Amino acid sequence: MVSPKFYQDIEAAKRALGSLPCDWDGKQCVLALKEADYNWRQMEWIGFYFEHKCRSLLQPDFCIPGDRFGTVSFDAKRTFNWDFKSKAIKSDDHKAILNDKSAMEASVERYGEHGGIIALLDVEYNDSNRTFQTWHSQLKGGLSKYERERKERTAVSRYRKTRAILVEILFLHFDASALPLLDTMNQGRNSNGAPRPPKYMIDLEKADKFLVDRLKF
Repeated sequence: MVSPKFYQDIEAAKRALGSLPCDWDGKQCVLALKEADYNWRQMEWIGFYFEHKCRSLLQPDFCIPGDRFGTVSFDAKRTFNWDFKSKAIKSDDHKAILNDKSAMEASVERYGEHGGIIALLDVEYNDSNRTFQTWHSQLKGGLSKYERERKERTAVSRYRKTRAILVEILFLHFDASALPLLDTMNQGRNSNGAPRPPKYMIDLEKADKFLVDRLKF
């Protein structure tokens, strides 16, 4: 059951996030992340740009970051812990990765409820000449170790997102009865061979059972 305080968290978030820009140019966003020294080298810039804007706009009403459970810190906390996620909507894959399974369970056990703030975006991708990818690599000072190893394997790199239009933000609610309804994802192993802990995952085509509110743009 969604508590009154959970609704209050959502209303506070909606007031703050209503001023988010809708049209995200990839180069401008990466440069903004670089200026803020916030994960600007990462390929999936839309997720980090959304996190960066949330961190800026939600303070001081929300604590940034939220509680820490083991090695996992949640993105924000007001009354409850919240995660920020983003997802391209025109994709064959409708599943979005949430967070560490045990950490989310611990958050729900402590507070009874846990929240997700998910941005849905209509994205454009790099052209066949990969000009955005080349620009980003040059900005970083050349190819990363991962990219060099990929080229040695002759593996084809993914097309990079060059622009994103913010369509809406979903506010999701998770409690002890909701967690078993989520999917789980096993991520393989770390570089030291240790297994990565599983994460919860949500099928956005079935998100209605967790959806409390939405903010359209």
